[in-house]
Amino acid sequence: MARCLNTKSAYKDFYMLVHDHYFVDKSGIIESISARINTKNRYVCITKPRRFGKTSVLNMLGAYYCKAYDSSALFDDLKISKAKTYTTHLNKYNVINLCMNNLSDQGNTYDDYINLTKNAIRRDLIKSYPELKDDEFDSISEMLAATDDEFIFIIDEWDYIFSHELYQEHYGNFLEFLRNLLKDKSYVALAYMTGVLPIKKYSTGSALNMFDEYTMLGDHSFDEYFGFTESEVTALCQKQDILSIDAIRDWYNGYLTSSGKRLYNPRSVVLALLNGYCQSYWTKTGKIDEVLFFLKYNIGEVRDDVVKMVNDTPVMISIAEEYSAGQETISNREEIYSAMVIYGLLSYHEGTIKIPNKELMLEFQKALKDDDFGYVAELVRNSDEILGATWAKRGDVVASYLHNIRNSELPILKYSDENSLSRIVTLAYLSARNKYRIEREEKSGKGFVDFIFYPRQKGLPGIILELKADKSPQDAIAQIKQKEYSEKLKRENIDNILAVGLNYDTHKKEHQCVIEELS
Repeated sequence: MARCLNTKSAYKDFYMLVHDHYFVDKSGIIESISARINTKNRYVCITKPRRFGKTSVLNMLGAYYCKAYDSSALFDDLKISKAKTYTTHLNKYNVINLCMNNLSDQGNTYDDYINLTKNAIRRDLIKSYPELKDDEFDSISEMLAATDDEFIFIIDEWDYIFSHELYQEHYGNFLEFLRNLLKDKSYVALAYMTGVLPIKKYSTGSALNMFDEYTMLGDHSFDEYFGFTESEVTALCQKQDILSIDAIRDWYNGYLTSSGKRLYNPRSVVLALLNGYCQSYWTKTGKIDEVLFFLKYNIGEVRDDVVKMVNDTPVMISIAEEYSAGQETISNREEIYSAMVIYGLLSYHEGTIKIPNKELMLEFQKALKDDDFGYVAELVRNSDEILGATWAKRGDVVASYLHNIRNSELPILKYSDENSLSRIVTLAYLSARNKYRIEREEKSGKGFVDFIFYPRQKGLPGIILELKADKSPQDAIAQIKQKEYSEKLKRENIDNILAVGLNYDTHKKEHQCVIEELS
């Protein structure tokens, strides 16, 4: 049975995907990839976070190109079937499918690892080209050249040993293996490679600089094929009647294509629809979900930025160089954010970074409780008590928590106006995000309200929070009533509503808080 040459594994995987209830047709990418076959641009490397559909697209390409079977039944009703070149490349190529996350049962050395791949290619070539059996070859590339055929290489998780920090002393050897296998070889009709980490730091010389790379920091060609677009998610939501597009958007929206289209984490969307419940499905696989892992490289330099981002304020930054495979040290703000964008922990668009959605906000919320964040950590850890005091209508307790913030060591937490106060209120109520959908500066009733808390669970009160500076909390309460801010909550059948008036006296350096139940 073939291990990697013209196997049916990609076909089987794509067959299951096409017949999935929540299948999304991404076959449009095939036309763009096919245009690169047998050109100087035939080397493509797609690096995106895990669970963004890389392997699904890779299996689709393998099923489409492989000549060992007829896959037209899978593609005849997909978008690619409308392309003029649909049949030109359908099932016309030898496909070598390599998954670099396979480890040998024979041993745990680098030689065991790389020989697993080399031997699989060698055995499959001899089976398909028996005339090669009696010849001696110094390398796999010599064997491939001796076939006088063309091959499409489909390589999944190219960066596995980098992302899992295996065989570090052999990183150069591994890159040389890929270079010798692929670079400037006439038998390579197309090399399509995927992973999480870019290869750019290693491509300045002669290793893998032939690849065109498409990452979360720069992809103007293929970005909409990795992640679900808004229209795709809307169509998926219509296949069930439990979760609305608004619920899915709140939890999983937040990434953007280069043209500004919304992108969603595919795995999280599908699991939410399957389960009928939105929660964090962020896969815990080492660094990928470790927000704190990256922030701890230099918390002092990024702390103020994180405070802004949890306040839904994008942070401007120019990222000139991407975090890449094998990079051993991360020292400055730019490198930290580059790594976090690459891993999908932050979204990046037009020079700004932000926390993408509620799913990732929960990861930042956990990170902010770490002692290294100092007073911010104390404030976040107290946020449950602040929410409880609000439910109990204990305005004095809420004010006492906020009162101590003025003396914190962080300049970003010192404030003297309503805008600054809103930033600290967001931190103070950070844990409320688990129970509420929080909207800021939202048009409601006859004006714009500072904060509205929409309950995610039945039985919780809705909360309207209005901020003032050098006035009084009673003025804030009066504005809530006068401008009928509660109407939007009532339209969602929420009748138990708390009005929270907050004032900061810039002369006395004091906070006042009044909480009333609205009838």
